[in-house]
Amino acid sequence: MIIRKGTQEDMPAVLELIRELAIFEKEPEAVVVTVEDLERDGFGNNPLFHTFIAEVGQEIVGMALYYYRYSTWKGKTIHLEDLIVKEKMRGTGLGMALYTEIMKQGKADGVRRIEWNVLDWNQNAVDFYEKSGAKVLEDWRVVQMTEEGIHTFLNNR
Repeated sequence: MIIRKGTQEDMPAVLELIRELAIFEKEPEAVVVTVEDLERDGFGNNPLFHTFIAEVGQEIVGMALYYYRYSTWKGKTIHLEDLIVKEKMRGTGLGMALYTEIMKQGKADGVRRIEWNVLDWNQNAVDFYEKSGAKVLEDWRVVQMTEEGIHTFLNNR
């Protein structure tokens, strides 16, 4: 098993992992991002995200995608957008290896918090995170505005 920084050439495999996660989360139709989007947005002068890639025998079998945020209370933070391991490789330690890389990155960057979302029905993930010492916040709600909602809101102003 190799854990390494992601490259632009990895983005087709990253998109396949994203699609696999969407199926697992029961929203396969929700993925609209393309390889071109990932290549444009993750590489260049001001990348919007970074990745760690898990490889086994030249096959990409997992990834962690993260980006930097700024908290008015904590300062610089990392947001872990997704940590994905192919179904056939779950339980092999790949998830923990990717998770550890994110924690090492946060420590190296001197961030005061690393945050992410987890679905309430994904008890395996909740247990994994709590066992690692992370807090799953019960009293915060995720709020999102869709592209359609943005347009509707602005058109009604």
